[in-house]
Amino acid sequence: MARTRKPVEDFIFRGEKTGAVQVAFLTDIKLPDYQPRQYFDETKLAELAQTIKKHGVLEPLLVRKLPQKNQYELVAGGRRYRAAKLAGLTEVPVLVRDLSDEQALEIAIIENLQREDLNPVEETESILKLLSKRLKIKLEEVSPLLHQLQKQVRGRSANNVIGSEQVESIQGVFESLGLMELDSFISNRLPLLNLPVEILEALRAGKIEYTKAKAIARIKDAETRKQLLEDAIANSLSLSQIRSLIKESKPAKQQEELRSRFDNTYKQVKKAKNLWSNAKKRKQLESLLAKLEKLIESEK
Repeated sequence: MARTRKPVEDFIFRGEKTGAVQVAFLTDIKLPDYQPRQYFDETKLAELAQTIKKHGVLEPLLVRKLPQKNQYELVAGGRRYRAAKLAGLTEVPVLVRDLSDEQALEIAIIENLQREDLNPVEETESILKLLSKRLKIKLEEVSPLLHQLQKQVRGRSANNVIGSEQVESIQGVFESLGLMELDSFISNRLPLLNLPVEILEALRAGKIEYTKAKAIARIKDAETRKQLLEDAIANSLSLSQIRSLIKESKPAKQQEELRSRFDNTYKQVKKAKNLWSNAKKRKQLESLLAKLEKLIESEK
């Protein structure tokens, strides 16, 4: 059964939805220090800007007041804010709310999490940030805590080290978001953050799909992996094409590794004086050499 996403206001304010729409100068609206969405598709942003030129900003931006007079901080509506600037607007409709730092951050995260086009890396990082705020712990402590919780739930932990209050808080976040199950997030999303840097950046920028990125990440050789990533993006390769190229690259890589091993072994044999002076080892070496000569002869 499909899970239902709750409106942002329901998640934070439990029903408080009042507030008059005002007009504010774009120059009076400041971006927050933390923004869940780091990358914006330039083509889609340009399309939105064209729509705004024709029809204006139809949905107000959510902002909160700053201490300075007539100054605001953007809480939700980052795409509309950027598209409005791109469209040449000087004023935009805003909904002003009195929010604490924590409330503003939570709304910003949740608003972005409920958008379908948020990429999986930003989505994962945003959920961790939200959990960090809800649990009042450092961001780097969230992932280990989730892994411990998964062990505890699966009965693989000797002691229940995570209290029921924390467990309820974590589960409450996932139930309210309606995005995915907690267990799935821990097993499938957290490993995303351990991907090679270049693949993480491509995912954040929306240049490649999650399934393709995972396939490319399995390549251990950094140069081969980077080249395939660039080719996949430039040529819009399908997942099956990527898998075929990975399969084709394995024999060549194995040959290269074998040649390297042979060269190293040859150098070591020449230097190993005991191999030549010891009769027993010399006899073994002669036997191996005869096999190698026979192998080469069979290729002629």
